[in-house]
Amino acid sequence: MGRGKLRIYLGAAPGVGKTYAMLAEAHRRVERGTDCVVGFVEHHGRPRTEVMLRGLEQVARRELEYRGAVFTEMDVDAVLDRAPRVALVDELAHSNVPGSRNGKRWQDVEELLAAGVDVVSTVNIQHLESLGDVVASITGVRQRETVPDEVVRRADQIELVDMSPEALRRRMAHGNIYQPDKVDAALSNYFRPGNLTALRELALLWVADRVDEYLQQYRSEHRVSRIWGSRERIVVGLTGGPEGSTLIRRAARLAEKGAGGEVLAVYIASSDGLTAASPKELAVQRTLVEDLGGTFHHVVGDDIPAALLAFARGANATQIVLGVSRRKSWQYVFGPGVGATVARDSGPDLDVHLITHGQAGKGRGLPVSRGARLGRSRIIAGWAVGVILPAVLAVLLVTVHLGLANDMLLYLAVTVAAALLGGLLPALASAAVGSLLLNYFYTPPLHRFTIADPKNMVAIAVFVGVGAAVASVVDLAARRTHQASRLRAESEILSFLAGNVLRGETGLEDLLERVRETFGMESAALLERAGDRDPWTCAGRAGLGPAGGRPEDADVDVPVGDHLALALTGRVLPAEDRRVLAAFAAQAAVVLDRTRLREEAQTARALAEGNRIRTALLAAVSHDLRTPLAGIKASVSSLRSDDVAWSEEDRAELLEGIEEGADRLDHLVGNLLDMSRLQTGTVTPLIREADLDEVVPMALVGVPEGSVGLEVPETLPMVAVDPGLLERAMANLVENAVKYSPPGEAVLVAASAIADRVEVRVVDRGPGVPDEAKERIFEPFQRYGDAPRGAGVGLGLAVARGFTEAMGGTLDAEDTPGGGLTMVLTLRAAASHAPEPPHPAEPERQTTW
Repeated sequence: MGRGKLRIYLGAAPGVGKTYAMLAEAHRRVERGTDCVVGFVEHHGRPRTEVMLRGLEQVARRELEYRGAVFTEMDVDAVLDRAPRVALVDELAHSNVPGSRNGKRWQDVEELLAAGVDVVSTVNIQHLESLGDVVASITGVRQRETVPDEVVRRADQIELVDMSPEALRRRMAHGNIYQPDKVDAALSNYFRPGNLTALRELALLWVADRVDEYLQQYRSEHRVSRIWGSRERIVVGLTGGPEGSTLIRRAARLAEKGAGGEVLAVYIASSDGLTAASPKELAVQRTLVEDLGGTFHHVVGDDIPAALLAFARGANATQIVLGVSRRKSWQYVFGPGVGATVARDSGPDLDVHLITHGQAGKGRGLPVSRGARLGRSRIIAGWAVGVILPAVLAVLLVTVHLGLANDMLLYLAVTVAAALLGGLLPALASAAVGSLLLNYFYTPPLHRFTIADPKNMVAIAVFVGVGAAVASVVDLAARRTHQASRLRAESEILSFLAGNVLRGETGLEDLLERVRETFGMESAALLERAGDRDPWTCAGRAGLGPAGGRPEDADVDVPVGDHLALALTGRVLPAEDRRVLAAFAAQAAVVLDRTRLREEAQTARALAEGNRIRTALLAAVSHDLRTPLAGIKASVSSLRSDDVAWSEEDRAELLEGIEEGADRLDHLVGNLLDMSRLQTGTVTPLIREADLDEVVPMALVGVPEGSVGLEVPETLPMVAVDPGLLERAMANLVENAVKYSPPGEAVLVAASAIADRVEVRVVDRGPGVPDEAKERIFEPFQRYGDAPRGAGVGLGLAVARGFTEAMGGTLDAEDTPGGGLTMVLTLRAAASHAPEPPHPAEPERQTTW
C-alpha cells in the first residue's frame, strides 16, 4: 500500500479559520463520496466550528488520566482499525498527554500516513521549530509545542489561511475565538496589531519559500533555462577569516527581506590572494551557510575581484556581500583592496554591500604570505631598485666617500633589496650594475674598468655571489609558496569531490557545473563515442557554448579512457590545473556509469515485470482459455453424436452454450492482446474530437437489457480521445460493474463537465472495494474477492486504465455513497469546445440500456 497524502492548513495565529477551512474541505469530500472521518478536532467552544462538525463521523477518542485529571487524545489504533480514506487531525504540533503512544501528534499523523490514510491537518506558523526564537522575540512568548519544519515541508499540499490583523482582532472582540473574559487580555498582549502583522509576514514568507521550491522543481523537470527574476540571489565573499560568520548571517537577513532570497557563499583560492584562510573557520562557515539554507562554493582564481564578479554574474546574483577590509591604513598604499575593486567594477546590475565587523582594520593576525610567484608590481619595483638605486647611490657616494668596504656593503644592501622585491633577475642585474660602478668609481685605478689590487677583485666577486645567492633563495621561496598554495586549493577541491563520491550526491550535470565554476570556464561537456572511428556525442554539459564537436576543438580536453573525454571552453588552463581537472574527469566518468547502471536496473525491473506478465499470460491460456474450449468441444461432440436424439430445446441449449463459450473466448483473447500491446508500448492512440453520446452507447452493446442506466447531457463538450480505445475501455468498465452489481440494481453511467475536463462515472451498488485494494485492482490478473476462475483473467480494468492513460486521461476508483464502487474516467475536453452549463428548462437526458 502506498503512503497517504498530507494536506496542511497553515495560519499566522489562532482564530484565522484553519479548523473551519479543514472541516469545510471534509464536507466537500464527503459530498463527493470520499470516506472521511474526524480523528481529532477540538472546537474550543467556538460555535461556528462546532456546527461544522455536525454530519461528520468522529472516531471515539482515547481517555488518559494524568495528575488526577482525565484528558482525551486521538486514538490512533481506532483510526487505523476504521481505515478511512481521509482522517482530519487538528493541531499538528500538539504534545500528547504522558502515557500516549507517541509524544507528539505529528508522530501519530506519521503512523496514519504510513498506513496509507490521507490526513488533513492544521498548524500555526509560530509552532514551526526553526522560527521559535523569532516568534519569541516578536511576541515575548516561547512556544513549547513545536513541529519540525521538515514534517511540514514534506506535506503534499500546504494552504495558507490568511486574515488581516484588523479582521482577526474584530473576530476576537466579537467573542468568536476566546471566551469573553479572556478577550481583553488577548487583545492587549499576544493579539496586538504589531505581533499579528509580524506573524502574518512570517507565514507569507514561509509559504512563498515553499512555492519557490515547487517552482525550482518545475524548472528543473522542464529544463527551463531562461532566468525568471522572482528572487534575490546574494553572493557572500569569504576570506576564511573570523568575520565570515557575521557576513553570512547578514546576507541571510537580506535574503529574508526578499521573496525567498538565496545565499551563495564563495571562497576564492587565489594564487596571490587569501592565503591566511583558516580551514577550521571555513568548515564552520560552510556548516553555517548550509544550515541557513544557502550553498557553499569553492573557486580558484588568480584575480580575486574578477573571479568574484564572474561567479556572481554566472550565478545571476543581484547582490554581493563583502566585509570591510582587515588591512591597516598604511597597507592601502599597495592598492584599494578587494572590496573597493569589486564595488568599482560591479556595474549597475550588482549591488555591493560592505559590512563592518569586529576585525575591520586590525590586520590579518597572521603574516601575509603571497602564496604565489612574485607579482608584476613587485617585479617592476625590483627592477627599479636594482637598476636605478645603484646609480643614485653612486652619485651620493661621490661626494661622501666611506671607503671601499662600506661602499660595497651599501651596494650589497641594494642588491638584497632588489632580490627581496623582484627575485632573481632584478637582483642579478643589480649585482652587475653595482659591481661595474664599484669598479669604475671606487677601486684603483679610478674611472677605469680595471682592478689593480687582486683583493678588490675577490671582494667584488663575493659581492656578486652574495647577491645571486640571496636572489635565488627569494625566488625559490616564492615558488615553494606558490606550490603550497596550489596544493592546498587542490586538496580542498579534491576533498569536496571525494565527499560527493562517497555520498553519491552529485549528478553528471551538477558535477560538470562544478567543474565549469571551479575553473572559471564558459562551458564543460563530457563527450563519448562508441568506437575509435565513431563520431563524438555529448553525454552531459553545463554552461553556455558548444556542447558537441570533437575534444580537440575545445580549449581544454582531458581524455578519460579510450572513448570518453572532458572538454572545456573559455580559456586555456595552465598545466598545473590539469591534475585536479583529471580527477574531475574521472569522477564524471564514474557518475555517468552509475547513472547508466541505474537506468539498466530500471530496465531490468521492467523486463522482470514483463516476464511476470508473460508467465501470467501462459497461466491464463493454460486454464481460463481451456475451460470455454472444453465446453465448446463437449457441446459440438454431443450435437454430432448419432447415438442420442436431441430435442429442439436441448439442441438450442447446446448451441447457446457454444455461443457463450465463443463469446468468452473472444473477450479473453481481446483482453490478452490488448494487455500485450500495452506491455510492449505499441498502443498509439489517434486523438480526435468525439461526442460521448456517440461513443459510450457503442460500449454498451452486449450488456444485459435493463442493466445499465445512461445519463449524458447533450450540452457536454466534445472530448479529445481515440474513439476505439475509449469504447473498449468503457466496455470493460461497464462489464466489470454489471458483473459485481446485485440483481435488480442497474449500473449508472453518468457524464459531467468540470473546467477543461469531462468526467465519466460508472457507478455500481456491489460490495465495493477497500481503500487498500483500490489501486491493486488495476494491476493485470487481479480478481477481487472470491471471483471464480470463469469470471475472466483479471485484465479488464488494467486494459481500461492503460487505454485511458494512453489518451492522456486518468482512471480511478472511488467509493459509491451508500455502498458500491464508482469508476471515475477523466478525459480532456476538446480545445475548440468550451463547456456550457445545461439550459435550465432542459433537464439532463436519461436512458435505460
